[in-house]
Amino acid sequence: MQYDVTLPADYDMDIIRTRVATRGHLLDDRAGLGLKAYAIRERGVDGSPVNQYAPFYLWQDPGRMSEFLVGGGGFQGIVDDFGRPVVRHWTGVGFHPGPAVADPPRAASRLLTTLAAGTDLASTDLTATDLATAVAHALDELSALAGTEGVHCAALAVDAHHWQLARFVLWHEDVPAAHEATERYRVLHLSTPEMADIPTGRHW
Repeated sequence: MQYDVTLPADYDMDIIRTRVATRGHLLDDRAGLGLKAYAIRERGVDGSPVNQYAPFYLWQDPGRMSEFLVGGGGFQGIVDDFGRPVVRHWTGVGFHPGPAVADPPRAASRLLTTLAAGTDLASTDLTATDLATAVAHALDELSALAGTEGVHCAALAVDAHHWQLARFVLWHEDVPAAHEATERYRVLHLSTPEMADIPTGRHW
């Protein structure tokens, strides 16, 4: 699950840093939550054109996610301060801890890839018509990427409404310049109440 709160170009991002420093610990023991990365994009940093608060969640329990969003379980604070953003949610299909899983992540990357129809069945890329083959290929790539030095953890999920794959990677230091990403973030805090319970590898 992720939502993007896009802020004015002249917004003081230290306000968000203070918000996370004072409130980030509140989800450190949240039942049903695998992890929450308190991610931001800052205009002019890492190529970002915008100021944005964009936390990313991996939920262990969908019911707890629903409680958080609409049951008074915490999301109202975002609504009160910034209005109600669009919340994207995906179905998790793979997860791997990386070599730097014991180190606090300072950066993150997200890659969104459309699973387009009508392309060559023999293709090995993510536009292959054979959906299972395309996702299997993406899972193999995820597994290989997760072994990269500096990776804290890596997750793959699918949005079956827009038929997109989302690959989200946490990094101990900076996202490597050569790494393919749609967005690059700085991570201000990581809550991991049930990260140890997230199944490793393919989720079926």
